Amino acid sequence: METTRQPGIRVPLIDEEKAEGRTAELYEKIKEVTGLPFVPDMFRLTSTNPRLLEVVVSGYGGIFGGDTLPRELKELISAWTSKLNGCPYCVGTHSWFLSQFGGSDELLEAVATAETADELPVDARTLPLMRLVTKVSTGAYKITDADWEAATAAGWSDGELLEAVFCACLFAFINRLVDSTGLGSSVDQSRIARLGKENE
Repeated sequence: METTRQPGIRVPLIDEEKAEGRTAELYEKIKEVTGLPFVPDMFRLTSTNPRLLEVVVSGYGGIFGGDTLPRELKELISAWTSKLNGCPYCVGTHSWFLSQFGGSDELLEAVATAETADELPVDARTLPLMRLVTKVSTGAYKITDADWEAATAAGWSDGELLEAVFCACLFAFINRLVDSTGLGSSVDQSRIARLGKENE
């Protein structure tokens, strides 16, 4: 398949109109999972290797295709994790999604400016969960039984805790993929983040 090189991005990409075979199939799946009319560039980073692309699509679909946690909370975890990992590209993307799924202006501002989970405008039930997922990025080996028990005591089930932690882990991976390949520094904002600007 024909590939393109974008300035600043260290890996070749396959454009949607040039995709064939399994890559084309996965591109259609991506649009189905994201609800977007285009394939976000993050996915195209692995487009020349369908085996790797399938891993990314499966992880993303596994989180956002399920209903164990509400979508707004999963977007908050994604944006906050990306903030902690220093990936503004992904912060912008998932802050836009957060706004689409009910995130308030106050919450969006806090994601951009807060330094700790305690500064996020979330309720008493959500705070222990956000403290837990914060540790996934700041030092997962420091997570203790007490951290887990605090979230459980707040009312989160085993299934909800697993999905929250998995979401934070997934975005730690995605953030590093975006940054190491140069996508995060090659453009100011993702195409998804720019959707909000275009509607202002």
